[in-house]
Amino acid sequence: MTNQGKKQEKTTQKVVVFGARGRVGRAVVAEARARGLEVTEAGRGDGDITSAADVARLAAGHDLAVAAVYDLAADPGEFFPAAARALAAGLSGAGVRRLVSVGLASVLPTEAGALLMDTPGYPQEWRPFYAGHAAGTEALRAAAPQGLDWAVLSPSGDFAAAASTGGYAFCAADADADDRITHADFARAVLDEALAPTVHATHAGVRAA
Repeated sequence: MTNQGKKQEKTTQKVVVFGARGRVGRAVVAEARARGLEVTEAGRGDGDITSAADVARLAAGHDLAVAAVYDLAADPGEFFPAAARALAAGLSGAGVRRLVSVGLASVLPTEAGALLMDTPGYPQEWRPFYAGHAAGTEALRAAAPQGLDWAVLSPSGDFAAAASTGGYAFCAADADADDRITHADFARAVLDEALAPTVHATHAGVRAA
């Protein structure tokens, strides 16, 4: 093997994508493969995301992890914190040092200060789901060991079926229900953050740029 080949082998990153068969997960998998990363697709049939042992088994040998998971049949107030704790313990046990988890804009603050889910006219029928996501982020914050560098990213508003703009921007406190970003552009932000972290131990929104 040439020195160049050895260097390529050494620098190839391996990423496990939990929730790989959902819309966001599929976009992340496609973006990762387009970048030449080695990808393991982990779906519901491959293991229990609320089990640290299953997370560790699926993540073994990987450098990075992305989690875009949900279970509409489960109580969100129980599911998201349980998944966060399992990810924290399982990824740490597997030696994975970077996690990017996908959250919701609903629990981000707007420019006026109120959480997006508390603004007038925002749909309230899914409020337990919003609150479950928020609880999951807090559980991750509490459970993540020092060696796990994590971030939660979400659209600053919602997803769009429009054509990709090719760009994105982060926002911390100006969520907007009218903002839209494509799955492809959001996946680009997720992979950028996984590979070259700039967001640490917090939830940030992503909008098209």
